[in-house]
Amino acid sequence: MSEAHRRKKQPVEVRRQLLDVTARLCVEHGFSGLTLDAVSREAGVSKGGLLHHFPSKQALLDALCDSMIEGFDRRIEEIAASDPDPRGRFSRAYLLANAESTMLPGMEHWSSLAFLMMGQADMRSRWQLWMTEHMARVEETDGSMACSIARLASDGLWLSDIFGMPAIRAERRQDFINTLVEMTKKA
Repeated sequence: MSEAHRRKKQPVEVRRQLLDVTARLCVEHGFSGLTLDAVSREAGVSKGGLLHHFPSKQALLDALCDSMIEGFDRRIEEIAASDPDPRGRFSRAYLLANAESTMLPGMEHWSSLAFLMMGQADMRSRWQLWMTEHMARVEETDGSMACSIARLASDGLWLSDIFGMPAIRAERRQDFINTLVEMTKKA
């Protein structure tokens, strides 16, 4: 009897494991180099088990993209929940979540993957929809030029972190972030 037959069914954990393996393999081999066979082998799940959760490679990649966006959204909500000032709250949470995403242990491949996904039209569309919906919701509190500058600067910081070409010296990074946070409060 195989390990898969003896293992207790834990669909949420199996799905998470498949997405984690997919993320790592995409960073290592690119989207075109990703195969369902490699994902199932690396995850220790039968190909049938993989196909049960994700019926195609595209379904797997779509779920990966959605999972990343949902995780980022959750982190923004966590940060925003502790911020008492509604004016600029989303922009502050966005920039703090962005700034920490490349600095937390184990997050390196997720940030690299997010960058790779921006090169895929369908995945980029998912991100654009997410951002458009959020900006429509927070227009009154975060629609100022200062908040826009802070969000765009945080995107630039994120990109420079991914490329390993810091836009600002490490010892001034926190000052940079604090300056952006203050900008959102004056908006």
